[in-house]
Amino acid sequence: MTERVRNNSTRRSTKLGLNSLLIVVLVAAILGIVAFLAVRHNVRWDFSETRRFTLAPQTARLLRELPREVKATVFTGDQGPARMAYRDLFDSYKARTAKLTVDFVDPEKKPGIARQYGLTRPDTAVLESGTQEARITSATEQELTNALIRVTRDEKKTLYFLTGHAEHLLDDTGKSGYSFVKEALERQGYVTRALSLYDSKTIPPNASVLILGGPQKQVSREEQSLLTDYVHTGGRLLVLLDPGSRAGLEGFLERWGLQTDDRTVLDTQTIQGGDLTMPVVNTYGTHEITQDLGQTFTIFPQARPVSFLDSKDKAQEWAFHPLATSSARSWARTGEVGTDGGPTREFDPQNDAPGPLTLAGLVVARASSAENARQPAVLFIGDSDFASNAYLDFSGNSDFILHVVAWLADEKDLVSIAPKDVALGTFLLTAAQTNTLFLIQVLGLPGFFLAAGFTMWRRRRRL
Repeated sequence: MTERVRNNSTRRSTKLGLNSLLIVVLVAAILGIVAFLAVRHNVRWDFSETRRFTLAPQTARLLRELPREVKATVFTGDQGPARMAYRDLFDSYKARTAKLTVDFVDPEKKPGIARQYGLTRPDTAVLESGTQEARITSATEQELTNALIRVTRDEKKTLYFLTGHAEHLLDDTGKSGYSFVKEALERQGYVTRALSLYDSKTIPPNASVLILGGPQKQVSREEQSLLTDYVHTGGRLLVLLDPGSRAGLEGFLERWGLQTDDRTVLDTQTIQGGDLTMPVVNTYGTHEITQDLGQTFTIFPQARPVSFLDSKDKAQEWAFHPLATSSARSWARTGEVGTDGGPTREFDPQNDAPGPLTLAGLVVARASSAENARQPAVLFIGDSDFASNAYLDFSGNSDFILHVVAWLADEKDLVSIAPKDVALGTFLLTAAQTNTLFLIQVLGLPGFFLAAGFTMWRRRRRL
């Protein structure tokens, strides 16, 4: 018996069988270890074309710093497409934080819970934290991130948009209105109000930011005095001023070293089909407001340059930060500028100011007047139309205005919270990029293959 075992163990087939068994055991052990590590350390890879399962860095930072527990209740059918979209989205968020819990409820199977929450439409997610509640009706990163912001903050900052000077109106849903930016700001947890200084004669004490959105008529001296006192006591003022405005704010802004150059910026770097009066900006200054914009394009239709009075007194009192700059192929022109691109297409060195030109600038007081008071600041943008309903959805316009308001309102953690939608967006090209693509795709590649084919034909004829 012993001899038979010894003989069998020395056979080639027995050795191969033992080796195979050992390999199986080792592979099973490795798979077990990998599975154990996968459970303990959740790692996700996103290979989708649009990176739809990858959270924006801004959202990831918010989840890491989530201040308290948040409960989400998703009311959707068990088999509907919305349930899968919500589940994928919430799984991405839960992988980043343990403070988020999610329950899925079918309102048809549990109508009592739906009535308890006062549900009025299907496929709704209700987020609760403390005494705060927020609801979203679409499974997008932007909606969910903004809902998390709202429910984890008990204090809501109030933004006042000044009226009475033909500004863009918050409730105007037309192309020139600001209803879209109002909706975007309220999604981020702000309270927006219209304010007429002519009627109130005072600025509310809860005003986090005052916004002068494209005034076209004269701002009275009394109103300018109120705004000056507001800024000097730690207020934050955002001024959006178009070329040709008759608001009379030149001397008002010079109090903080800002110059209101009334020329119009022309730029050959535009979107495909865009006019020279619609500069495309992808060069930003070094500041917290712009640190996450990267190569995002911001479009400023009909913009004026912004500059700083670099005098000794102003420089000692105020620090100037350029935020957005036009391309080196831009220039500023005085007087009426047409939109047909006729005489405006050529740079006139005798009358035009060469670029690059600053289109948005911030001045911040170097020292506050009171201890622990926030530093006064005025942010001047040479265009107000970029935030209007007609242009807000273009490229990075929404990101830029949200970043600006967030910094002015001291919501530093919200500066970069502007996640992109998962859907494919508009592919914007400048004129130079369009010409390059045309040369490569229409002329370059076909010409290369034609030349290669002709060369092969010539060689074969010589054989």
